[in-house]
Amino acid sequence: MNRYVFGPVLSRRLGRSLGIDLLPYKTCSYNCVYCECGATTDLTLTRREFFPTVDVIAELDHILAKRPVLDYITFAGSGEPTLSYSLGPVIRFLKEAYPRYRVAVLTNGTLCTLPEVRRDLIQADLIIPTVPASDQKMQEKIFRPVRGLSVSSILRGLGALRSEFSGQIWVEVFLIPGINTGREELQSIRETIVSLRPDLIQLNSLDRPGTESWVYPVRGVELEETRDFFAETGIPVDIVGYGQNRACLSQRCDHPGITSQI
Repeated sequence: MNRYVFGPVLSRRLGRSLGIDLLPYKTCSYNCVYCECGATTDLTLTRREFFPTVDVIAELDHILAKRPVLDYITFAGSGEPTLSYSLGPVIRFLKEAYPRYRVAVLTNGTLCTLPEVRRDLIQADLIIPTVPASDQKMQEKIFRPVRGLSVSSILRGLGALRSEFSGQIWVEVFLIPGINTGREELQSIRETIVSLRPDLIQLNSLDRPGTESWVYPVRGVELEETRDFFAETGIPVDIVGYGQNRACLSQRCDHPGITSQI
């Protein structure tokens, strides 16, 4: 069984994806109420090398030498990938040794204020950041971030990333009924999205039990109405996994419970 690489999995967002997990479970700058991986046990903004980078690269090299058919190689898994110092070197290895594969990074965007994190990220082909809440009170309620982490700083970092990154940015909006689905909240989120100039908006809702039992999925009709509301921006909008057979989404995943993060 691989230690750092999982899959390939049939991803709700990215097709056939090989996952890379650079973090011990569960290390993140957020403790989201909706996270399908469970509660954060190491809530941190401190970057470090959690696993030896050479070991991650060796495992990837062994797998990719067999030339698997993939749509993406995706950094995801047990927390926030940008917390790992290994992110940049591993992406660089992939682009140099296996340029045929597209590289995606799922991130909450909280460390994009750091120039070194943005330098790591811009080597990828696709970045999917989560859009923060409209204000700090809502941010604390949904994402429960590291103390002192502000919405304004996250938005500054994401804005800098958009200015420096020439690849695709798809922003994720995670919807929680009764929390951030009201018109005022959606209007604020929409304004934030327009300022970030993404290539695609992805609307996401609960697919498996979240960290908190009171979080539940958005109804299909409400998802469609929200899609239409965001589509008024002129930016393409996708509802993640909508209409798919959810039973097939965990195929061939070596890390049970993290498939839904991709």
